[in-house]
Amino acid sequence: MSSLVIARSSLATSLVRYSRSWGLWLLLLVALIGTRFWVPRDDGTTIIIAVGNQIPVMTSAMLGVSLGIVVSTLLLPVGYIYLRSNTTRRQPWQVEEVTPGSRVAIALGRFGADVAMLFTVLGALTLAGWFLAWRMVPAEQLDFGEVALALWLVAAPAVMGLAAIRILFDALPPTRRALGDLLYFFIWIGSIAAPASMADRPPSFVANMVDFGGFVRPMVFGAPDGDQGFQIGGGPVDPGRIPLDVMAGLMSPGYVESRLAWAAIAVAIAAFAGLIYRPHRLPKRAKPASRLARWLAPGAPPTADPVAPAAPRGRHPALGLVAAEFRLIGKGRLFGLLAAGVAVLGGFADFRHAASPAILLLLTFALTAQAGRAEARGMAPLGSTAAMGPMARRIAFVVAGTTWSLLLAVPAMLAGSPLERLGLALATGAAASIAAAALAAVSGSAFAPRVALLIAWYAYMST
Repeated sequence: MSSLVIARSSLATSLVRYSRSWGLWLLLLVALIGTRFWVPRDDGTTIIIAVGNQIPVMTSAMLGVSLGIVVSTLLLPVGYIYLRSNTTRRQPWQVEEVTPGSRVAIALGRFGADVAMLFTVLGALTLAGWFLAWRMVPAEQLDFGEVALALWLVAAPAVMGLAAIRILFDALPPTRRALGDLLYFFIWIGSIAAPASMADRPPSFVANMVDFGGFVRPMVFGAPDGDQGFQIGGGPVDPGRIPLDVMAGLMSPGYVESRLAWAAIAVAIAAFAGLIYRPHRLPKRAKPASRLARWLAPGAPPTADPVAPAAPRGRHPALGLVAAEFRLIGKGRLFGLLAAGVAVLGGFADFRHAASPAILLLLTFALTAQAGRAEARGMAPLGSTAAMGPMARRIAFVVAGTTWSLLLAVPAMLAGSPLERLGLALATGAAASIAAAALAAVSGSAFAPRVALLIAWYAYMST
């Protein structure tokens, strides 16, 4: 069987499965809503996009770049969650891995399907951008071609890179699970932070290659008086608007070449993922290699007594369910050591900027792990046969997660400002628990809640 036939079959199969996925419509909705809050407006209801501490004058090209910023800052993490948790996350590897078909062809076929779905979102953004340009840009300056060119030059290589990272992470056993999600979180943060270091450099192919998102050079190159400062997010700005020659930035030396290079790199990464693909293997339970490892390993369950009488019905089943979720969230001696460490940190360090983020980070991994186990495929029907159904378990999960947050904040509350720190611990614990339970119930895995909570943790720590 030729590689071309295999790639075409993999592409067609993935596209058919994507066509049955309701998550694509949610991704489209997120992108369209993002345009409402990220495209600069005069009514103060948008995220700030500023150059030289002023909001840019809205032109057709600037509108396209603003939509590209929607993709690079908002849609990339949401798109990663979609790619990792949508209908194509389960593949027939039991069949594929024992056939002589080219893994490179299979990887490129799936990469093509992922890119096609993400390009569908860019198409919807293009239509939204044309509508916004018709409403916001003066008629004599309206240019639908500039809107589309700016958006696709900025965003298309970025979403191709996202699809390539997904294929690469699916190729190796360690990155198919939580490690891949954590690595992507750092990649995404780095793709936003790294371009700032090159904003004041002369335009060149090398300087533009640092800007994976592709939105810095179009904004800073055409700024008057050589002002290289830019701001994306919240914060005060000076009155008035600054004119930008965005098209000059798009056509600046090395910019178009760098965007084409990033697109080629994405294809190469997808092909490389096929070359290094490693088959699935059943995990082998190895004996702990050291005394420390044996001590950190979970203890063996108690021996079953075959003649033991049936357990009596609990007097307080709701409390028992909360206690069970509490134990499962804090499962393992390693969690206990880390929990003790962050609790002690709260007694000495600044709670808002050190201890509270540490507690939230620890709970992010603990909560998503338990939520992913409880919401795995087939667990909800099984749980509905219990005395207390899945919704009761989810409520107990939220209560238990919030209790963990309060418990870890006790040393900080004893050190001072107890009411303020109690409220902060209650709010962060409840919000993280609710988000983990809801996203795990929707996605059926720990992927979506883990990535979403890591992004929320970064925002909480940075503000």
